[in-house]
Amino acid sequence: MSIIKDKFGKTKDGKDVEIYTLTNCNNSKAKIMTYGATIVSLIVPDKDGHFADVVHGYENIESYEKGDKFFGAAIGRCGNRIAFGKFTIDGKEYSVAQNDGKNHLHGGIKGFDKVVWDAKIIDSEKNVLALSYLSKDGEEGYPGNLNVTITYTFTDDNAIEINYKAVSDKDTVVNLTNHSYFNLTGNQASTALDHKLMINSDEFTEADEFSIPTGKFVKVSGTPMDFRKLKTVGAEINEDYYELKFGGGYDHNWMLNTKGNINEVAAKLVDESTGRVMEVHTTNPAVQFYSANFLDGSDIGKGGAVYQKRTAICLETQYVPNAINDSHFESPLLKAGEEYNHTTIYKFSTIAK
Repeated sequence: MSIIKDKFGKTKDGKDVEIYTLTNCNNSKAKIMTYGATIVSLIVPDKDGHFADVVHGYENIESYEKGDKFFGAAIGRCGNRIAFGKFTIDGKEYSVAQNDGKNHLHGGIKGFDKVVWDAKIIDSEKNVLALSYLSKDGEEGYPGNLNVTITYTFTDDNAIEINYKAVSDKDTVVNLTNHSYFNLTGNQASTALDHKLMINSDEFTEADEFSIPTGKFVKVSGTPMDFRKLKTVGAEINEDYYELKFGGGYDHNWMLNTKGNINEVAAKLVDESTGRVMEVHTTNPAVQFYSANFLDGSDIGKGGAVYQKRTAICLETQYVPNAINDSHFESPLLKAGEEYNHTTIYKFSTIAK
């Protein structure tokens, strides 16, 4: 196991960007850069031992700066949506950018995905890398100086473990996640609709036409949202079902049965053509399954891959969208001096021959 640091270029304002390659005993590799605390690539074997990169991304820093799809990035302060870009803490209303129609999305105009983080190798032999960032009081409209540390560990059983910690000097909103786009075929230009998906959930949160939860929990049974057993992603994606129509496919929040138990499988993604399997474990209460409905061929990725609609699957662990404004859900409010601490694991393996 080892960690190697390289340069990845400079941002347009002249800041150096570093990329770290974490290699485990199986010769699998995770590449993480300081711009956006981004997972640039995850190279893992298929059932025949052939290695390939299973996440979308770009080959240069310029594309990451221009891009608006959040490929592999750390998302914050608040992942997903806040209705009308407004929330109230201790009687004071705060306004944040409306960068998704009338909604606030993924931290705003310059969220955590668009800043350069400080990196520190914690343990090269155990593949532990920590990235830290101080989000100052008022940044993107959020209250409090927020110290954030994201620790990536790439294990010998091909798991990328992501631990998020944050402390603020004022009450604030924190909902951190990772926005990797997974295509387990290793052919990043191919469809992901043939993947099979399991989400360990009996209900999803009903959303309105603006993708804001209404406060109602809906049982997945008898709907296209039922992924309690492995099901082909494309099997029902085009069904005449209200929730799928306004989202252009899957882009919804599922409430996890795991209820914070990281030892249980929250979701599983399988590509039978290569035999690759990805399990998701998390301490978060929910997950957003997004079927890359808004990729449109305008993003040219690694190896010249053209990222078209539904060429990837995102599984973003989280608090419920807009939960800061809805008492039906567990709140993403972080009290001053308290520690936000969540972990998500993406573990790769193969189907037995």
